[in-house]
Amino acid sequence: MSLETKMDAIGSAFEEFKKLNDKRIKELEQKGFETAETKAAVEKANAEIDRLSNEVKAAQVAVQRAGTAGTEVKGGQSEEQKLAKQAFRKFMAKGAEKLSVEEVKALSVGSDPDGGYLVLPEMSSEIVKKVYESSPMRQLASVATISSDQLEIIEDLDEVDASWVGETAARSETDTAQLKKIVIAVHELYAKPKATQKLLDDAMLNVEAWLAEKVADKFARSEATAFISGDGVGKPRGILSYAAGTSFQQIEQIVSGSASAITADGLISLSYALKAAYKTGAAFMLKRATVAAVRKLKDSQNQYLWQPSLQLGQPDMLLGFPMYEADDMQAEGANNLPIAFGNFKAGYQIVDRFGIRVLRDPFSSKPNVEFYTTKRVGGDVKNFEAIKLLKCST
Repeated sequence: MSLETKMDAIGSAFEEFKKLNDKRIKELEQKGFETAETKAAVEKANAEIDRLSNEVKAAQVAVQRAGTAGTEVKGGQSEEQKLAKQAFRKFMAKGAEKLSVEEVKALSVGSDPDGGYLVLPEMSSEIVKKVYESSPMRQLASVATISSDQLEIIEDLDEVDASWVGETAARSETDTAQLKKIVIAVHELYAKPKATQKLLDDAMLNVEAWLAEKVADKFARSEATAFISGDGVGKPRGILSYAAGTSFQQIEQIVSGSASAITADGLISLSYALKAAYKTGAAFMLKRATVAAVRKLKDSQNQYLWQPSLQLGQPDMLLGFPMYEADDMQAEGANNLPIAFGNFKAGYQIVDRFGIRVLRDPFSSKPNVEFYTTKRVGGDVKNFEAIKLLKCST
């Protein structure tokens, strides 16, 4: 089944879901409860939409990766680049002690006092690309690459005061805007995949692709969790870690209107809590399990809030805004924060320190060879009014 056909199938599945869910709502209105048969049918239709959506997303990622695989320009590398690539592969398979003087020199730019080296630029790009595909926050937030240990941002908390004045009237001093400095430090993130020496000796194994896959998976899951719920201690600080409020270092929480559930009115209130200046580029983030609950909601005009994407490469929509799945968001439940809404590019800053390093360790896990791979990354909210959270509460 082609991607286009699967997209059409999602549209058809949603139409079937709406019929069944309308029946469920009617039963609730007339009887005060939904029958087990109707409930099961709705959940089955909901699951079918999830299945088709997941297949489309997986197929899109596969197409994107296939389109970028093997894009290295043949004959376009300098002799130094070719030697560096050959040396890095030899380092991965045999260790630094097997490198010739020329090969050590080729890798010396990225050398580490402990015997590790910077990964090749192509491999670093592949890791970053795979992490990006897995992390909605990396897709939505601002990302900066630095060569120092921290990024400093000055935030203007107020507008400069101004007053009307007559031509000859005295001019009094106006209030000056308050500035706050936000410092985002980078923290070390590591992965330690391992392989047997026999596997590494296999000429058919693409060691770089193998390592990139293993490292990207670990980095993506660790980052995604930190950007959402990290406490800022040895890791990035997440959007759910701040106190409720509208002041500096606080994120406004909008109640759902129900003690333990997401409601249509709560979602609408959440969308209107964001200032108009941030609406362009705004998006929703919620975990996959929450999407099933949101699909059932309708507004006062009897229109469904959720709409499936009918265009390849585009996200589903919620209240007319893009919706992204972030499984590290909290589940629907009492006092939880299951949905974030905002302009995350304006509101959240991710900081990468240049370079990913790998240290080959053949001793700690014999007969395996471990590849201790590290990168340094930070993250924090930089504009607190650009992000809002929905709280399950009355």
